[in-house]
Amino acid sequence: MSEKLSKVEHIKRQSRRLRGPVDQELNNGLDHFSEEGYQILKFHGIYQQDDRDVRKARKAQGLGPEYSFMIRVAIPGGVLSPAQYLALDDLADRLGNATLRITTRQAIQYHGVRKGGLKPLIQTLHHHLLTTLSACGDVVRNVVACPAPFTDGVRAEVMAYARELSQRLKPRTRAYYEIWLDGEKAVSAEESEPLYGDTYLPRKFKIAFAAPGDNCVDVYTQDIGIVPQVGAGLEGFTLLVGGGLGQSHGLKETRPILAKPLTTIPKEKLFEVVEAIVRVQRDHGRRDERKFSRMKYLVEAWGLERFKSTVEAYLGYTLPAAEPLAWQSGDDHLGWHSQGDGRLFLGLFVENGRVRDNLRKGLRAAVEQLGLEVRLTPQQNLLFVNVEPHQQAELEALLRAHQIPLPFQGQIPLVVQNAMACPALPTCGLAITEAERALPGVIREVDALLSRLGLQEGPIPHIRMTGCPNGCARPYSAEVGLVGRSLNSYSLYLGGSPLGTRLAEPFLDNLKREEIASVLEPLLAFYREARQEGEAFGDFCHRVGLAALRERLHAAPA
Repeated sequence: MSEKLSKVEHIKRQSRRLRGPVDQELNNGLDHFSEEGYQILKFHGIYQQDDRDVRKARKAQGLGPEYSFMIRVAIPGGVLSPAQYLALDDLADRLGNATLRITTRQAIQYHGVRKGGLKPLIQTLHHHLLTTLSACGDVVRNVVACPAPFTDGVRAEVMAYARELSQRLKPRTRAYYEIWLDGEKAVSAEESEPLYGDTYLPRKFKIAFAAPGDNCVDVYTQDIGIVPQVGAGLEGFTLLVGGGLGQSHGLKETRPILAKPLTTIPKEKLFEVVEAIVRVQRDHGRRDERKFSRMKYLVEAWGLERFKSTVEAYLGYTLPAAEPLAWQSGDDHLGWHSQGDGRLFLGLFVENGRVRDNLRKGLRAAVEQLGLEVRLTPQQNLLFVNVEPHQQAELEALLRAHQIPLPFQGQIPLVVQNAMACPALPTCGLAITEAERALPGVIREVDALLSRLGLQEGPIPHIRMTGCPNGCARPYSAEVGLVGRSLNSYSLYLGGSPLGTRLAEPFLDNLKREEIASVLEPLLAFYREARQEGEAFGDFCHRVGLAALRERLHAAPA
């Protein structure tokens, strides 16, 4: 590893285990934090942002940015009790912008929080056993797990492992409690970070647990993907390493990479092996250039065998080979399902994860009146779980009374249900162009196109849009990915697997938003003519190849 360190590494090193100037700047009368404070805030689950819709006008008036904060609540496996969900909902009105944003990592985000609202928001979360600690920053982020509560003798145990692993991988610093929860200030030699050390990880670190045969979590896009191995019950886990989707436009050495199988281990070994992998990244990941600091680049640079042997050296024993994996689906878990214990769960579609207006009121009413547990999904949707059979009709009636469309009644086009976007403008500081505000219009144009082509039946393509190349909505593993390239312009990716096992390939650059449907039209017409029975659009694009797709596009009338 290079001796040169990035600016962020110096800030972390001098932060006194994530304290930095945050406590002093919290009450200094300003509406924002310094750059040093902002970098440390991330570890506490907070991003400093400003409203980019008004940035230019404010500058012309001689005003500074209109600052606000995004707060991310880490929710392992997306599991929320009724009381926790209601507390989250209350805070949206009290301190946020009256919305909740479900993320692709089963977290909840608040947008539009003012500086003075940070401490009361975090204190309220803590009262309800929720935290923002390590929801962002160079640490292990929220641990994701398949949220479907099927009582198959495996999923509940996998969820328990996910929640326990999340707790084990939390930073041990007392800074969070001192700053936000008025804990006693106690920076001392006795305080230690046995896993992270004084400079934490080189970059963010993502972990997800799949379910047997169900890749709803996009397990190959993680730093560590964890797949259950099932025999008479849960026997062990196959670990995948080195996945990650972010890249930088114009820097060809950066790219999305899928995780590779490392080993299959007994379940009792899971925690120590995962911690060893994290330590290898801590000690050997690059700290000089953040664009190359994710573990995927370490695995690529070393090769899987060297990486595995280094993990073994940390453990002191040899790791077995990885067992082969098989996937049947990447289920979105929408609609009604039997849990297998006499109860039901209902998956509800939440467009781009934004819970607002009637949807928010209806979800709150359902939780209040029926006492339902909530689970968040990696597709930014929401499940009501443990629904008693006698509650089914009442729940449906409640949702209909709030004009909430039900996915199983054909009220939501499938291509809309399959789509995802990141928040992007106006709040995300990294966004180059629109995503959440643009995708609803684009996706309904595509829905009309599918209707004209007679493609409403059979596999419906998954379309994902991000406002920048960091890939938060996982566009690079989608059948159709739209990645912000410049203002109102996107790079089009095609051919990802609907099972999440293959990346999409770059097909077209600088595609204007208003041209997306017209570019897809000849490609979808080609798919209609030449697809094999049951073949998904992404699989079709991969089979025929980009050259054939480009030929068809160029042959289409202007």
